[in-house]
This record gives sequence, C-alpha cells and structure tokens, in this order.
Amino acid sequence: MKGNRLLLASGLIAAFTAALHTLAGTSEIQGPLLGSSMPMPVSLLLYACWHLVTVTLVLSAVALIWSARPTAKIPAGALPRFISILWLLFGLVFVVVALTFSGPSALLVLPQWILLVPVGILGLLGDYQRSVGGSPS
Repeated sequence: MKGNRLLLASGLIAAFTAALHTLAGTSEIQGPLLGSSMPMPVSLLLYACWHLVTVTLVLSAVALIWSARPTAKIPAGALPRFISILWLLFGLVFVVVALTFSGPSALLVLPQWILLVPVGILGLLGDYQRSVGGSPS
C-alpha cells in the first residue's frame, strides 16, 4: 500500500508555508518590529512569538509528512488530526481578524489563511481516509 497522498499533500503545503514564513516572513517582520517605538519587552515578546510560530509550522510539516508514510503507526490518527485542526484554526484566526477589523478586502491584506486552511482540510481528509481504511488518493 502506498502512503496517504492527502496527508503527504498537506505536509508538503505545510513545509512550503513554513519555508515561506521563515525565509521571507522573518526579514519582513524583524526590522519593522524591532525598530518600532513599542516598548522593548513588547517588541521582543512579539518577535519571540513569531519564532514560536516558526517552530510550530516546521515541526507540524515534518509530522504530517511522517504521518503520510504507509508504515506510520499513529493510534487513531491523533497526530495528523490535531495538527490539521490547529492549521485550520490558525487560518480561521486570520479570516476572523481580517473580516472583523477591515472587512472582506482585508482577506487579501492578510492572505495567510490561503495556505493555512488547505493544510487543515487536506490533513483532516487524509486522516479520515486513514481511519476508514480507504486507499490513498
């Protein structure tokens, strides 16, 4: 039996997102954040949170890709299900913040949901497929 293609797709999109966040996002955030007039403890806290997100994105991408292997032993799919729900909720946070503070046009100002939500959906579909014993898609 081949690996779970839906979980693999979820993991690969997650890995792309983690790389984009780390390589492009850090330089885009670091300068303005650390150079802002916010009190130093606040800017350092936000900068640390940025890196907490980096760690979460990277490790969850690795876990999803690992979970896609046909030999992965995951009781009831707990790991990919948890990560998928996490990514789906991360994406929904961006949608809610955009809609609440600026309306539908802000969905393109905060486009992170475009990559976060599909990872969650594909991961949940892959986990469901694994739980019903279906063949990989």
